[in-house]
Amino acid sequence: MKRRDFMKAIGLITACGAAATPPMAQGKVRRVGALLVGAITKKFLEDSLKQRGWKLGDNLIVESRIYNGDTDLAHRYARELISLKPDVLFALTNTSMAALQAEGSTLHTVFAMVSDPVGMQYVDSFSRPGHNVTGFTPFEPSLGGKWVSLLKEIAPNIQHIGLVYNPEPGNNSAAFRESIDRTARASGIASVETPSGGESDMERLIVSFKDKADSGLIFLPDAFTSSQPDRFTALVRQCRIPAIYPLRSFCDADGLISYGVYFMKVFDGAVSYVDRILRGADPAELPVQAPTEFELVVNQKAARQLGLRLPPDLVARADDVIG
Repeated sequence: MKRRDFMKAIGLITACGAAATPPMAQGKVRRVGALLVGAITKKFLEDSLKQRGWKLGDNLIVESRIYNGDTDLAHRYARELISLKPDVLFALTNTSMAALQAEGSTLHTVFAMVSDPVGMQYVDSFSRPGHNVTGFTPFEPSLGGKWVSLLKEIAPNIQHIGLVYNPEPGNNSAAFRESIDRTARASGIASVETPSGGESDMERLIVSFKDKADSGLIFLPDAFTSSQPDRFTALVRQCRIPAIYPLRSFCDADGLISYGVYFMKVFDGAVSYVDRILRGADPAELPVQAPTEFELVVNQKAARQLGLRLPPDLVARADDVIG
C-alpha cells in the first residue's frame, strides 16, 4: 500500500470516526501495543493516531513489534507486548490475533484484518462482541467462491486450483474453504490442493503447479505472503500460473488480479477503534465491522506475460486497471 493512498484514506470520515469520542484524559500517558507485519504499517498506525490528536512521546506511547509473517516471532512478540500492559493491543492480522490469544491476553484489543472472529471465538457476535476484543474483519467467507469464479473467468480451462496460505495454526483459512469448494464443484474444477507443512510448503505447492496443465492459484489472506508480495508474484510469474490475490498490493507487484477490501479503509477504521478505547470506550460495546466495499484490480501487463487476454467485461468492471 502506497503512502499517498494511506493519507487519502485517513482523510475519509469513517462510520467509526473519532468525532464523537470523549476528550482524552488530561495528564495521563496512554500506551498502545501493536503486533504488526511490516515497518510501513507501523508508520501508518502512528500517522493515523496523530491525525486523531495524539502526540507520540507526549500523551501516547506506541510499542510496536514487527514479525514479518514469522509465526514463532509473532508469539514471542505477543508475550513481550502483553507484559508491557498497554491500554490497548492492536492486532493487524489473523496471526497477530492468534498469537495474543494464545498467550491468554485479557487486555483491550482491536484487530484489523482478522477472518471469522466469531468462529475463532474472539468475540461473541458482530453486534455485541461481549468481552475485551473488537475490530474490523475485511474478509467474509463468501469471498472464497468469488475468487474461484474470477479465476475461471480469466482462465476458463482451469481444472486444478492450489490454495496458497500458511497452514500453521491461527491463519484461519478454513473460513473460506466451504465457499471455495462449493463454487469449484459447480464450475467443474477437478481438484483443490492445499499446503500440508509450514511456510516452506507454500513455495513447494506453487512450483508443483508449474507442470500441471490447466491450473491456477488462489492466495488466501495470510500475513506471511502479504508481507512479501514481490517475492510471491515473482515466483508465480516464473512458473507461469494464473493467480488471484486478496489485496491490490499483489497487483502493484505485477500480480495478475486481486479482489478484496480497500485495505486502508479497514486499517483506518480499526485505528479509530483504538482511539475510542484510549478515550474510554468499552470494546465490548463496539460492534465488529464487516466490509461493505470491495476492489477489483487487474494487471494487463501480467496477463500478457502469461499469454492471457483479459475478458473485456472483466476489464470494464475493474476498479483499477494496471498496465
